[in-house]
Amino acid sequence: MKTLSENRCFGGTQGVYSHTSDATGTQMTFGLYKPEHATGAVLWYLSGLTCTHENAMTKAGLQGWAANAGLSLVFPDTSPRGESVPDDDDYAMGQGAGFYVDASQGEWARHFQMESYITKDLPEVVFTAFDLDDTRQGITGHSMGGHGALTLALKEPTRYRSVSALAPICNPSASDWGTPQLTAYTGRPTSHDATVLLTDGAHLPPALIDTGTSDQFYDKLGTAAFAAALAETKSEATLNLRRGYDHSYFFVSTFAPDHVAFHAEHLA
Repeated sequence: MKTLSENRCFGGTQGVYSHTSDATGTQMTFGLYKPEHATGAVLWYLSGLTCTHENAMTKAGLQGWAANAGLSLVFPDTSPRGESVPDDDDYAMGQGAGFYVDASQGEWARHFQMESYITKDLPEVVFTAFDLDDTRQGITGHSMGGHGALTLALKEPTRYRSVSALAPICNPSASDWGTPQLTAYTGRPTSHDATVLLTDGAHLPPALIDTGTSDQFYDKLGTAAFAAALAETKSEATLNLRRGYDHSYFFVSTFAPDHVAFHAEHLA
């Protein structure tokens, strides 16, 4: 692991690091915030389409709230990158749009192993390099990252004690933010759909979801389908529709304190 930068932030350290990933076969970059009085608990933040590790790290306003709660934050990248990594003209496919799945189809299969990267490869690096507690992990994310947080929590119920999401894509197999990409990557879009996984019997950890009623991409998110699945399965979850909020980081930063507090409670 290589240190790219470290900055003092709310009494703790916001670092940016790179490492060679066995999962993606590329160099990967991630951010990690460790508060001065870290409890050892870790909150993973998965970002949305076109983002890098940096977007939420600099725009979401999570560090101050995390410092108060003693939570460490990890900001992974959204895909592998590099000249040898395939890409697409569509911003919702390829680099910056890994959808947090392990690709098995065509040119994508070699490098786009983001599910393994987030659940195996990067945790091994993080828990080896930093004094953190791998028994106290929560996961959150925004948009495509919300999809990643929900699906990985459903697939890995013993890894994450809590899950939250901000404006998540939660029914991608019924959306053009999901169906083309997951079909191209895996050939099985329903296998990576939070609504389908939940109704098929996967266990959801305690969950908090926030989505804005003025979200310009609301029709792509599948919020109603996921809400129905939560009710049908009697899952322990709170889903808030926030009047007047859109899909931006103004929305994310407004509700960041609620999400940090939610995870801090479950990771105590």
